[in-house]
Amino acid sequence: MQFTPIIATPSDRSDAITDEEAGALARTTVNLFRVWNISDAEACVLLGGMSPRTWARWKEGNIGRIDRDLRTRMAHLMGIHKGLRYLFKEPSRGYAWLRKPNAAFSGASALDLMLRGEIADLSAMREWLNAERGAW
Repeated sequence: MQFTPIIATPSDRSDAITDEEAGALARTTVNLFRVWNISDAEACVLLGGMSPRTWARWKEGNIGRIDRDLRTRMAHLMGIHKGLRYLFKEPSRGYAWLRKPNAAFSGASALDLMLRGEIADLSAMREWLNAERGAW
């Protein structure tokens, strides 16, 4: 069996999130969770099992190293936010929608699905919102 050689690693990609962009994403995520009314415990789950201590430091503006997994999670969260802003003219309606039971999700809320903790859940919600707004 012959394998294709790896030409570039993810860190070599031109579309990778830079450290500066990751810091901006982290600060924006703190603000986003505030308007979404996300609890500290929910924030830690959405951010991939972040420790409560690290989350508390983020809220104080002390953001340290951000790994690729966390960068990806935050990028999906921003995509979800964007989808909500396109679907709902009034931001508060979109924020409330996150917690409302939804027949499309078998009675669970969008947040319930995202709180399962996997990156795939965030990605799926982003894709669902994009499909709803006709972006795909």
